[in-house]
Amino acid sequence: MTATDRSIELITAAAQAAADKLAHDIIAYDVSDVLSITDAFLLASAPNDRQVKSIVDEIEERLNKELGAKPVRREGDRDARWILLDYVDIVVHVQHSEERVFYALERLWKDCPELELPEDARATRGKAAEHAKLQAEEGDTAGFGELR
Repeated sequence: MTATDRSIELITAAAQAAADKLAHDIIAYDVSDVLSITDAFLLASAPNDRQVKSIVDEIEERLNKELGAKPVRREGDRDARWILLDYVDIVVHVQHSEERVFYALERLWKDCPELELPEDARATRGKAAEHAKLQAEEGDTAGFGELR
């Protein structure tokens, strides 16, 4: 069994919405062969809680407006470290970058086929690592200025 056309349509729209809000490392898996509760997972991350919420809000708005889809469940809003949107056909996980590294959902689903995503979404791969490197460099530079 593979993900339905509707699931792929939802994943594609959600991935584009996440990319438009500058999410990092967007990836989608067809989990229909291993899970009976959903067809696909979309994973995305952001470097701060505020951006996590912004990405989730954009995904929810876009799927509702363009495809008439509303989540049956939304969890994790309070802390905004890992927000889950459950659309039954798909489940969207938007995580703070630290949670993304810690929980490493990609390792759990690595045997499942990846779904094709829009170019904007594919271009986000490796953005979290780039952001972390820039943050570290800025921290090192700030420290140097104070030592002189």
